[in-house]
Amino acid sequence: MKLLYGTGNPAKLNGMRQWLAPLGIELIGLRDIEGPLPNVEENGQTPLENAEKKAKAYFEAWRIPVFSCDSGLYIDGIPEEEQPGIHVRTINGKYLSDDEMLDHYTGLAEKYGDLIARYRNAICLILDEEHVYKAMTDEMASESFIITSKPHADAIRNPGFPIDSISIDIKTGQYFYDLEENKSDKAAGEEGFIKFFEQILGE
Repeated sequence: MKLLYGTGNPAKLNGMRQWLAPLGIELIGLRDIEGPLPNVEENGQTPLENAEKKAKAYFEAWRIPVFSCDSGLYIDGIPEEEQPGIHVRTINGKYLSDDEMLDHYTGLAEKYGDLIARYRNAICLILDEEHVYKAMTDEMASESFIITSKPHADAIRNPGFPIDSISIDIKTGQYFYDLEENKSDKAAGEEGFIKFFEQILGE
């Protein structure tokens, strides 16, 4: 099965490719598609609504099997107006670079102390007009983790995932980069996404 993954983020594309390769799924990304990209207004109230908006726009543009994902970052104990939710990278209407994103979240951790956070992830897959699948399950959510104001001592950066360098695993107290498992997988709900595709392939 060959699918378009509706993302232009190389880190996300490569991660999903690794997860789905054992299922016989080949992925291409938006950068592999010729022609102008649809302008998708991600104005949904939840990650699932935004994932569905993106998948529908890309399917209508190219009429090929496509899926899109979206996520929200939810932090315990901060005011609602500072809760990132679906606006993980867009703050006060501005799309942040990796450096700006890192500055913003270290600033929150400096203001409130170490933050307890969790990603909630969603997916919408469109094979054709009659086969549309979507989900936002707890299995797709990340484990809770700490966002700290102190970046990893080695200043390691994962392009596309700047928060990894200030994310700490609660169970071990280690930065994501120091864990044996891939740090991005820790926050991405890998098992839930794999199970989603396994169920569809089994139908």
